[in-house]
Amino acid sequence: MKLVIVSGTPGSGKTAVVIHTLENLVDDHDVAYLKVDCLDTEDHEIVEERLGVPAKAGLAKDMCPDHFTAYNLERAVRWAEEEGADVLFVETAGLCLRCSPYVDACLGVCVADVTLGPKSPAKVGPFLSTADVVCVNKGDLVSQAERDVFIKKITEVNPDCKVIETNGLTGTGCELLAELVEKECPEIPTDMRDVRLREKAPLCVCTLCVGETRVASDLHRGVLRRIDGFMEYRGE
Repeated sequence: MKLVIVSGTPGSGKTAVVIHTLENLVDDHDVAYLKVDCLDTEDHEIVEERLGVPAKAGLAKDMCPDHFTAYNLERAVRWAEEEGADVLFVETAGLCLRCSPYVDACLGVCVADVTLGPKSPAKVGPFLSTADVVCVNKGDLVSQAERDVFIKKITEVNPDCKVIETNGLTGTGCELLAELVEKECPEIPTDMRDVRLREKAPLCVCTLCVGETRVASDLHRGVLRRIDGFMEYRGE
């Protein structure tokens, strides 16, 4: 089975791109879809109703959605296997700009919203810089010159990625992504112990992470970074 992990900033058009890509795959493949979100989602219901493929949702709630994705990836793969899928799409909420959900045994796809401006690729973080494919979405809303500058900024951040211009409304470009899934997506190892994240999770684990609500700095422990950039470890 092949694994495709899709991330990107909120509102970038990830789900629309995924749906159009799946439409190009369903005739020749048994696909399954998992949507990871924070508090609520109906995207899995839309995919299941529109395409008739197995689809489910995972809600991270008070857990980082990218951590949630990594923690539940083996469960997702086993579920997809039970459904008889040969391609599993996992779409993540993409809220944390320091995490990356991609693993070494997947096709990592970042959906980038060109309307966020030419400086945004440098701000997105590992889910763009470690992606195999970057889909430049909503290009119909800006000029060709703006798209060209945006793509140039993407290649500066991630020179090894393939860039595809997509349109989540019409599906333009999604057939190219489907071809990459068929030709370049690796097989998932049988033993998930052999699967690793491409990017380490952030170092900052602090008392806020485990429930402290008071903000006074002397009350906090863990790996901490000050506003002047100094990082310290405080605690046992």
